[in-house]
Amino acid sequence: MKEQIHEYCHRLHLPVMAERWSAMTEYAATHNIPYSEFLFRLLEAEIIEKQERSIQTLIKLSKLPYRKTIDTFDFNALPSVDERRIRELLTLSFIDRKENILFLGPPGIGKTHLAISIGMEAIARGYKTYFITAHDLVTQLRKADQEGKLEKKLRMFVKPTILIIDEMGYLKLDPNSAHYLFQVIARRYEHAPIILTSNKSFGEWGEIVGDSVLATAMLDRLLHHSIIFNLKGESYRLREKRLQEEKQKDQ
Repeated sequence: MKEQIHEYCHRLHLPVMAERWSAMTEYAATHNIPYSEFLFRLLEAEIIEKQERSIQTLIKLSKLPYRKTIDTFDFNALPSVDERRIRELLTLSFIDRKENILFLGPPGIGKTHLAISIGMEAIARGYKTYFITAHDLVTQLRKADQEGKLEKKLRMFVKPTILIIDEMGYLKLDPNSAHYLFQVIARRYEHAPIILTSNKSFGEWGEIVGDSVLATAMLDRLLHHSIIFNLKGESYRLREKRLQEEKQKDQ
């Protein structure tokens, strides 16, 4: 009987039940647990394990540079950030509305942290999320085009429920390659949201991509359905350095 149950569990891809059913059977018998509750506990353990494996897979595929949640974001240090609006984003209602989210502001104030926090929440709810910098996105698409694989690569950036494009404006894009970024934005337009971080104002995008007409076309699609955050404040790194220096002076 035990061998048959193990075989059936493996054939049905129920590894947790295969591993735990024997011990749980003994526990149920010892504590007079009803059959229905015994079965419920086995199924619950299997489902929880499958959900955790799924989340870990989504995190791995997302290419997030690190894992941070909103609970570790210091709202007190950045009063320009409306915490209520940020937490509203964590309901993920913007996905159904296909709204883009844009975080604008100087380096080091937590734009990427906020973007990743939303991505982590989406992953926890089973949504496919992908993270990439604007420069890497253009570089990968240019290489794929040279190899005759552009369409396949574009689909990779269109497919995720949420695409996070980080550091738009930190490096100028090659004018001959910026159109690759436009293709991603255009294909996701009114289809799936983009979360984008940038240290440049919209008026500077023409300089970033080397083409004011192309920049206008990108912004037209990004801003049509969007939620914009203009962040202001002192860089976390600079603030920590200043605090350390002040601490050393006091010693």
